[in-house]
This record gives sequence, structure tokens and C-alpha cells, in this order.
Amino acid sequence: MSSLMEAVRAGRTAEAVGLLDGLTDTERRAFLPELKALRKDLRKAPWEEQSRRAYPALHAAGAACETGAAAAATWIAATDMRWSQSSPALLIHILGDRDTAWLADVTHRLAGRPASSSVPYELMAGLVRLSGCAVPTTDAYVRGWVEHIGNLRQLGNTLLDRLRKDPHLAELVDAVFETEDIGSPLEWTSGEGPNSWVDALAQLTTEGVLDRKRTVDACVARLLRGGTTLDNRVFLRVLKALALTREEKRERIADWVALASDAVSMVASHAQSVLGSLALEGELTPRRLAEMSDAVLFRPEKKLVRAQLVLLGKVLARDASAAAEVLPSLAQAFAHEDAEVQERALKLVERHVKQVDSPEVRAELAAAADQLIPALRTRAVETLGAVPATAAAVYEELLPPAPEAARLAPAPESPVELAEELGALLATEGDVAAFERALDGLVRHAYRDRDVLLEALGPVVARRWWSDADPGYAQHPDNHFRRSHHSFGSGSYGLDLLLATLLDKVRTGTLHDGMRHGDKGRECGHSALTRAFDARIWEVAYRLRAEPLPFLLSTPSWSTGLLEPDELVDRLDAYRRLGARVAEADFAQALLRVHRADRSAATAGAERAEALGTPEGTRLAHWLTSESPTLPLSRRRTAGARVVVELGELLDLQEDFPAEFHALGKPVTAYGDRWHCYHWNDEMQRHWLAILPERRELVAARLVRDVSTAALDDTRGAAAVLPLLAESEGLAGQATHLCLAYGLGARHPQDRLAAVDALLVLAARGQLDVERLGTDLGVLVRSGAVKPSRLAESVRTGAATGANATIWGILRHTLAALLADLDGDAKPAHARALGDLLAVAAECAERSGARGELPHLAQTAARSGSSRLVAQARRLRSALAEEVAA
Repeated sequence: MSSLMEAVRAGRTAEAVGLLDGLTDTERRAFLPELKALRKDLRKAPWEEQSRRAYPALHAAGAACETGAAAAATWIAATDMRWSQSSPALLIHILGDRDTAWLADVTHRLAGRPASSSVPYELMAGLVRLSGCAVPTTDAYVRGWVEHIGNLRQLGNTLLDRLRKDPHLAELVDAVFETEDIGSPLEWTSGEGPNSWVDALAQLTTEGVLDRKRTVDACVARLLRGGTTLDNRVFLRVLKALALTREEKRERIADWVALASDAVSMVASHAQSVLGSLALEGELTPRRLAEMSDAVLFRPEKKLVRAQLVLLGKVLARDASAAAEVLPSLAQAFAHEDAEVQERALKLVERHVKQVDSPEVRAELAAAADQLIPALRTRAVETLGAVPATAAAVYEELLPPAPEAARLAPAPESPVELAEELGALLATEGDVAAFERALDGLVRHAYRDRDVLLEALGPVVARRWWSDADPGYAQHPDNHFRRSHHSFGSGSYGLDLLLATLLDKVRTGTLHDGMRHGDKGRECGHSALTRAFDARIWEVAYRLRAEPLPFLLSTPSWSTGLLEPDELVDRLDAYRRLGARVAEADFAQALLRVHRADRSAATAGAERAEALGTPEGTRLAHWLTSESPTLPLSRRRTAGARVVVELGELLDLQEDFPAEFHALGKPVTAYGDRWHCYHWNDEMQRHWLAILPERRELVAARLVRDVSTAALDDTRGAAAVLPLLAESEGLAGQATHLCLAYGLGARHPQDRLAAVDALLVLAARGQLDVERLGTDLGVLVRSGAVKPSRLAESVRTGAATGANATIWGILRHTLAALLADLDGDAKPAHARALGDLLAVAAECAERSGARGELPHLAQTAARSGSSRLVAQARRLRSALAEEVAA
């Protein structure tokens, strides 16, 4: 071993660099094979002390020995040496004797790497000084410059001082405006003053250090290009700090119009205010104002739309001659979803239409009035000459088609195919259908040929967290599953037990103990469901070892978890012919899944089952001919703003079922040991629904508290289970509707959208009780559990799909309770946002042709004033009282 390699291995960086000083390029290259071999060895254990000691010296020596620019840049930026590399100052010293053209090449190669390569900015900047090359303006270099110059507070000067002294300031500032997602480091420094990027750039522009026109153009161009919210906020602050003159604003009218049309709200609002000031100063032509209005009035943000209407009113008040060009743009507002916006637009048109001589413009406005709500359209008939509404066609509710359950495909035919599906399932969790097919496939192929199965599973098992664990460590499968309270937090976790069992990584005693004693964890609201799921997995694992099953009886026929009676009978018959012993938990799960609601199919299946002459056949026949699944007695419990459901006892789920399944029929209490719940993985909820596919209410009652957190605690994703709950079978009772009510009031849009999907599914299946749901929503809004503004967004989304009658049917019961609270002297908390709900209700009533009385609506509509609450109450009253055209 050479002296150089000994120094590198020992981590003596200075010695290694000294040995390379004075060598020719050829002599240095001669060391590369040994250095590369050492680097390969260190990769095997990069975090060991020996590797970490050697890496800085190796990094420096390799940079010195690589004589090609591309190879040197690759070595310096290598990922494996990123965390233990030599210092930038040392690398600059090592490379200082190279040709300037070579250094420039290395510099630009390093700067051209992604920012994620973490090439030190100090190194790149030092090489720029050494080579005298043009400063790079790449993403990595610009980000490094921004972070470096913004963090040098130890020098005692300000960011403004450091920027003023930078020789490459103009080029790098131009590049900052071109760099994506740069907002975070720009905003990280102090909010105002000389240490703020915004104020520093504005000051340098004022001083003339930066060219003003160039900076303003770059800032506006950046806002036109768009980007992240943070980027837009930072560059908008820069633009405002530059304090554009009237002339500078007028030169960029086309840019302001484009920003007002398409930029994000905060940028569009600024552009709107700039254009508004120009318009009021007479600097914006009516044609440009109309162009701007066409775009802004089409935007969904009510604040921008209302501001535009105010601007149009001011412009028309000072220049009536602009009416002919400006008023047609108001046709956009006639179609706005907000009735108040429509009314404001109509008032503007009514006030200034007399100034319009063109019959074409008048005809255009009259035609656009068709989009107004009925009450405003009636007014437009008199003021604009709009065509009276014709007799409305009979309203037809538009609901999406009810989703249909999918048939489960047979288990994978070959072990190789099973291994592929298992790999995908373990990586993504998958759905119930994928899990059940994989579970049944493991059982079938282990029964047929265990050795062939193990060979196919090799690549899948090699990627699991437990594959190489030493028996003495906690991560070894036997130790891990023995200490896991025998509970599975996900479907993939259960599959891990089965795979580890097939590879003899789990002792038979551990499997037997898990099957016999079940979940040893604390009780909570989900325990009944998890015990049933876990019992089946432990039983399958034990039978894989002790007495393999030919296949599973409980594999569902449908994606919802339902099992057809004839299929279960066929499986029992196959067991009888094979002489296989039925697994207790597997058969219990099959009984819970078998389809009993179709009485004719159940009766026919019972006759065939009885004819088998086996105890399981007789048990199945009795189960199929017993009464259809019923709901237990239920009652509500309230604690603060939260309302939950308690269920009574169901004896049919306890008699003749294994002990681990008895809890499914036990009473469901509201709280108990809820705070000790360890079922954090929401992916398990889909499996819980598949345990009782014909009794979703029993699952929903155990999920109410979870879903309520979406509204009360702002939890994200807590309502994601609702579409699956709606697609399940069985009566939809108190618990299902209460879950739906909480979901409609969820904090996050994706949860509200899931609740709307569930609502539409239940409505399409004829299972939605609008009175129950509406009443529940009223209770939750009054308690503060559901905010009216969130509920308004949800029901507005539902109505937009065409379900106007359904949404009205819900809201009429919700509003009856909420409007009653307005009759008292005290103003309830929900009164402020009640106008939004009334607006949606009025729109649904107008579209669906709903008529009749709504309790307490007349008193609200009779109030004085023009608040949104009163205005929408009057609109709803008019819609409900409108005479039906003959």
C-alpha cells in the first residue's frame, strides 16, 4: 500500500494533499484505480467510523487526481461523499494550480447540477473567482447565492450592504426572478428593513445600483409566469416596494389585464387595483376596461367580482359615454352563482342602460338576462325588455348512477403471478379485493406446493423489513409479532405474518398463542372489528404451519365483502370431499359475509347446505333461513359539541360464534377507553366494512367518533371512508347519517368532497333519509360541531351535480332548526354564515321548483336591512311562493 493510500485510509487529509503536491497529471492519474477501489469498499458501510474518517481525505485526493473537468466535477459532487467531504477552502487550494479554462469548465459543470446535489456555494463562488469566468446563473448557483448572502450575519453588516458590494449583483438578481420556488429563502430573512430581500432590492433599485426598468419588467414577468403561493407573495411584495409611477403603470396596461385575468387571487387583486386607479384617472379606455371586466367577472373569487362591479359603477358615474362598451361585459355577472352579484350587476345595467343607443347592445343585455335567478329575471323583463320565462319543464333530478360492486377475480393461478400481486399490494396497501385475493392465493399455493411458492416469493420477501433480522433482535418476526398484542394495524402487516410463517421465521408456539388468545391490547371502540380481523389472520398463519387449508371459505364474491350463498355451499362441499377440517374463524367470517338479504337465493342455498350433511352445512342452513340482519336499539350521547351513537346488544352475533367474534354483538358505548385507541391507520376501515358487509350500521357506529374529528378537530382524511360506507349494504341508520353529517362539515375540502360523494351514492341507491340528515346537520351546526360556511360549500358542490331536490330536501330540515334560533333576542353564533346556506337553498328551490312553507323563514325575510341573511331569506321565500306556470 502506498503512502498516499495509507494517509487516505487513516483520514490524514493534509498529509494526503501534501503527497500529491508537485506531481504531474500522469502521476496523479496513476493513483485513481486505488482511490476508486477504496471508494467502492467504503460504500458498503458508509456510516461506520472508519469510512467517515477516510471520506474527507478520499474526497480531496480524488479531486486532485482527476485531470478531466467532467470527471473532477463528478467526483467532487458525488452523492456517497456528500456528508463527509473535504472543505471548499481545501478543494479551492487543491485546484488552484489548474488552467483557468479548465477551472471554468469544472465550475459550470458543478453549477449545472441539480440543487439537490448540495454542491457548496462557497466552492462554486471560489472557483468563479479563480477562473475569472462568467458567473453561473443556474438553479443551484442562484439558490446557493441567495442562502449564502442572506445568512452572513456574523459579519455585522446588513443584507443591503452585502448585496451592494457583490460584483455579480445584476446578473444574479436577474436570475433570481427566473428561478422557480425561490420564495422561501427570500422570505426567511427579516420581514422589513435592510435585512429584508424585498426592501434591499427596492433600495438598490432606487439608488440606481440595479436598473429600474429591467427590475420592474423582470418582476412583472415573473408574476405573469406564476408559481408557488410563496413565490407569488414575495415577488408581489417586491413589486409593491418598487412603488411604480403613474407612467410605469400605464406602460404595462396589457400586463395588468393579463394578471387580473389569470393570476392567483392576491396578484390579480393588485392588478385590479392598478387598473382601477388608471380607469378612474381616465388612463384606461372603455374597451380595455370591458376586456378586463370580461375576464375578472368570469373568475370564481367573489371578492374580485364585487370589487370589479364597484369599479364599473364608479367609472360609469363619471363617464356615462362608456356605457355602450362597458355594460355588455356585465353579462358575465348575470350567470354568477352568487345571487347578490347578479343583483348588483342588474342594478348597474338598469341605472345606465338609458345611456345606450345601440339596439344590438340592448338586445345582448336582454338575452343575457335569461341567466338571472327567477326574481331578478322578472325584474329584467320590465327594465331591460327581457323575454318572460316560459312554462318550466317538469324538474328531473340528476343523480350519478349508483356504483355497482365488482366481482372478485379468482386467486392468482401461478405462484409467480401471486408474488407479483403481493409485491404491489405490500407497496400500496391496495383495496379489499386485492387483499382477499392475495390471502386466498397464499393459502391455495401453500397447500399445493409450498417449495414452489417459496421460490416465487423470494424477491418479495427480500424487500421486507424483517427478512434479514437476527433472532436476537426485536425486529425479528417472532419477537416482533409476539410482542405486538396480536393485533394488526394494516392488511400488509397481516400479510407479513403469513410470509414470515411460510419462511419459518415465526415459532409455532407464537402462532398458536396468537390464535388462541387473540388481541391483548387495550379495549377501544374499534376492538370488536379488529379482533375479528386479527383472529382470522392468526388462524390462517397457524394452519399454514400445522394443517394447511386447501382454500379459504370466507373469500368474498364481491368487492364490498359480500359472499354469495351458492359459492359458500360449493366450498363447503369441496372441503367435505377433500376431508379438510374447517377453520373456525374462517367459517365465522364466511357466515358474516354471506348474502342473506336476497331471500330466494338464501333459501335455495340453505337447502343445498342442509343436504351436505356436515355440521357446517347445517349451521349455514340455519343462518340463511334465520331473520334478515336487523339493527340493534340505538341512542345518542352528547359531550360538548360532539354527538355519537350507542348501540344495544345483538345476540345472533354471539351465539355459535368464536369468542373473538362475540364483541361484534356486544353493546357499543360512546366513549369507554377511546383515548387508549391505537388504530391509527385509516386503511383498516375498508377491511372493517368487509367484515360486516350487510350491517354497515354496526361499523358506522364505531366510526362516528373518528369521522367527527374531520369537523371538530380539523383532522385530514378522517372522512375518506364515507364513500365506501355508502357503497356497503344494509340499512343506513342513525350512525351512517351522523357520519355523513360530520363529513359534510369537515375542515378539509377533500374530506367534504368524499362526504358529498357518499351523499350522492346513498341518494342514487334510494337509501338517503333527507329528513334525518337535515335534522342531524341542524343539531351539529347549533352545537358548533359543524360550521355553516363549510356545510354551505359541501351542499353547493352537491347541488352543482344536479341533485337540487335532494339538497333542498336536506336543507329545509336544517334551516327550520337554525332559523328558529333567530327569533330570540340573543344572536346565535351560526347566524353570520347562515346567509350562505340560505343562498344554496334558494338556488336549489328555484331549480327544482320546490314550493311550500318553511318554518320561521317569513320572520327572517321580514327583517329590515339588506344583509346577506335577509336578502337570501327573501329570495328563498319568493322561490317557495312562486306560482307554478300553467
